[in-house]
Amino acid sequence: MPDREGHPEADEIELGAVLSALADPLRRRVVRELALAPADTARTCSSFALPVSKATVTHHFRALREAGLIRQVDRGNSRAATLRRADLERRFPGLLALLAAEGETAGRDGKRDGKGDGERGGKGDGNGG
Repeated sequence: MPDREGHPEADEIELGAVLSALADPLRRRVVRELALAPADTARTCSSFALPVSKATVTHHFRALREAGLIRQVDRGNSRAATLRRADLERRFPGLLALLAAEGETAGRDGKRDGKGDGERGGKGDGNGG
């Protein structure tokens, strides 16, 4: 059963929920940045500089939290997010390495890494969404 903040227990983290959360390129970018950072790195939502409104940022971090990808802790007037690295490695070995490699591959072969997705209007903008 999730705690009062919406964090599921480690054994309750489900693959479908994780994959659904990671389907969004901005959420994947957040998890990738945390995966590439030193263990136990805590970052505020605003530090990711997502190109969306504050309400949409809140929505994205809620999806990540409820899927079990991140843990958020209140810090007065902001919240800090940390990657649930150990829980994810235990439940889905290699997933974080794949996400980290996705960013490296995109940088080498010229493909977008998700940073631009959402900046040009998202779905229906004529650029393949």
